[in-house]
Amino acid sequence: MSDVNPVLIVGALIVSYFLGTIPSALIVSKRGGIDVTAAGSGNPGTSNVVRLLGWKYGLVVFVADVLKGSLAVGIGGWVAGERVSFFAYACGYAAVIGHTFPVTRKFHGGKGVATGGGAMYVLYPWMSLVLCTSWFVLRKATGKSAVASLIITIAVPIYVVFIRQVLWEDFAALGLVVLIILRHIPNIKRLRNKEENAA
Repeated sequence: MSDVNPVLIVGALIVSYFLGTIPSALIVSKRGGIDVTAAGSGNPGTSNVVRLLGWKYGLVVFVADVLKGSLAVGIGGWVAGERVSFFAYACGYAAVIGHTFPVTRKFHGGKGVATGGGAMYVLYPWMSLVLCTSWFVLRKATGKSAVASLIITIAVPIYVVFIRQVLWEDFAALGLVVLIILRHIPNIKRLRNKEENAA
């Protein structure tokens, strides 16, 4: 990375952030005739779109949000010259932050699960495929997307710590997980009070 043009580094981070800000759920839900931020849970994410418009629309949002994270990490890996690199992680972070705190929508965004999952897919493909499958199983078993999302999110640093065994990756994965969990605090409170939406 030391021989990479600083302008390219900054540019990649900015592009990754703005990739994250693309309002997939808003665009898709408006095609379905509703504003996802003003209905259901109000969260501009896959689960709320599924709840309001069904899996057909929800799947489009999911794929679009996954692509945001995947493209960002791909850009970072290309700039760094290595797929699993600190800079690839940094670009993944930028996309998740763009998704959760988009400057284009006054910093009111989604939870970051699908975008973070897209980032993880490029970094750790096999782990991501297992966790993606697990999400659908857990969601079916519990009836709650938030529970499935929290469980697979927590599983990420466990995989990285015990399988990858690279210290900086441990902290990088943990940081991303903490960010996503913090975005789920309202869901955690509703789960505790048995008020969380089923979807």
